[in-house]
Amino acid sequence: MAESNLAPKGGHARSSPPALHGVRGGAAAAPLELDRLIHERMRLAIVSALAVNDSLSFNELKRLLETTDGNLSVHARKLEQAGYIVGSKTFEGRVPRTEYRLSAAGRRALERYLEHMEALIRATRER
Repeated sequence: MAESNLAPKGGHARSSPPALHGVRGGAAAAPLELDRLIHERMRLAIVSALAVNDSLSFNELKRLLETTDGNLSVHARKLEQAGYIVGSKTFEGRVPRTEYRLSAAGRRALERYLEHMEALIRATRER
């Protein structure tokens, strides 16, 4: 995934995202806020994978995203705490199985995020 222009290399992210007005139907709108929770590469990948699948197990996500147990676990926990994904734990015999699905709030957050990124792309191309 390409590096974002929202944070300068080696620096800190700007305190506020660029103001994008008139995103829908040409009407002026309040500036859009970038959802920093899902802007992080691995969390965006998790949310995106779950958006196109009804559910995925921890191991399926790990293989799909080519990440480690620890990395996936930390990012999935943050998304769960935000209410963006729902994890359910079951056992297959004596082996635990964690299954994740995208919540309605997570789907809305992804839609807002994608709208923001599309507006950034449009604004950049119009210049």
